[in-house]
Amino acid sequence: MRVFALKTCDTCRKALTQIRLAGHDPQVIDIRADGISGADLALLLDKFGDTAINRASTTWRGLSVADKGLDAAALLATYPTLLKRPVIEDKGQWTQGWNAAVQKTWL
Repeated sequence: MRVFALKTCDTCRKALTQIRLAGHDPQVIDIRADGISGADLALLLDKFGDTAINRASTTWRGLSVADKGLDAAALLATYPTLLKRPVIEDKGQWTQGWNAAVQKTWL
């Protein structure tokens, strides 16, 4: 199981705590410190498309109009913290966020 997260994100920390309590040992990819590999970025965009971008984030609000017009691949390559998180992948199954449906999938 891989979790794309930010160590400073409260939702990500909560998700990781609950995932570990459920008996999983996730590989955590800190998107700020580690970045998102090109292969993973392609998989994320294939799965979630434009919804991979968190348009409610502080990072999004700080972007210029020109940057906001970039496609999702360019945005996430340049500003990985725009990823709507956490993103969890295990054996080809992907989820995004930490709502009740996602929790039911992993816990």
